[in-house]
Amino acid sequence: MKNLPRKSALVDTMRDHPYASAAVAAVAALAASALVNRDLAAKAERDNPARGHFVEIDGVRLHYVERGSGEPLVLLHGNGSMIQDFESSGLLDMAAAKYRVIAFDRPGYGHTTRPRNRVWSAEAQADLINEALTELGATPAVVLGHSWGASVAMALALRHPASVKALVPASGYYYPTPRVDAVAASGPAIPILGDILRYTLAPLLSRVLWPAVMRKIFGPANEPAKFTNGFPKELALRPSQLRASAAESALMVPEAWAASDGYGALRMPVVIVAGARDRLIDTAKQSARLHEDVGHSSFHAVAGAGHMVHQTATSAVMAAIDEAATAKARSPELAAAE
Repeated sequence: MKNLPRKSALVDTMRDHPYASAAVAAVAALAASALVNRDLAAKAERDNPARGHFVEIDGVRLHYVERGSGEPLVLLHGNGSMIQDFESSGLLDMAAAKYRVIAFDRPGYGHTTRPRNRVWSAEAQADLINEALTELGATPAVVLGHSWGASVAMALALRHPASVKALVPASGYYYPTPRVDAVAASGPAIPILGDILRYTLAPLLSRVLWPAVMRKIFGPANEPAKFTNGFPKELALRPSQLRASAAESALMVPEAWAASDGYGALRMPVVIVAGARDRLIDTAKQSARLHEDVGHSSFHAVAGAGHMVHQTATSAVMAAIDEAATAKARSPELAAAE
């Protein structure tokens, strides 16, 4: 009976101050979701421990997997992804039969850290990868980059050409175009507000949207079972990785704008590959245009394939790697004559 006056007073207070009460309830809900997301992220890391090696480069603990022997082949994944994308596709093991394959978790993805004291542009990531390859004794290398990883691969080839024997850009975004989706996806990268979002609502919303995202990136094909079973979705939905993905969405158009005038300077073999029916990136406006700007390149638009061409047309991507590895670089004399 002693509690009744207190309860009645609380009800009266809530009735008299509905907006304040709603604010308190919202804060409580956000706090609860943050705790849930923290526990889910910790569980994802326990369930999916690092299986590769680490190299410390300029304050970054860079995680990589290395398999096979022979000529170095570097694999750089796309936005929101990680090494397991290449593992589940079968490309990593397929390539390891003849190459020394090194697949990196780019900064903020998988088990690689992403210090917040710098902007992780494609150029900054290219410099990081170059230092890692030098330390690992893996240059010059054939470099394949998928999607946002293609931007990093292009920057690596332009900034450190001696480290890149041949280049295989896959499903890349190379020229600036209006991208409302990129702007919408950049929210968790906004200082302070983004931090609140990525620890509370963003992971929950990402789980709801996951099936639609998979349909878009794999379409017109269905999401293959090898990806469903082999890609650690919960690692991708951690607040830390969502921030990295949002930051790269925000940088998507500016990066293409800054880089697009320099592609003609490439001298190493360039073999471009993309799905002819990519629903995320317009293949004609991106990959085909890159082929025109890099005159000595070759271009393979894989019929029926979408954005995740390495998953749904793995053999075609492997053939592009082999083509690049055996092609000859454009001579300075030929370049000067063009």
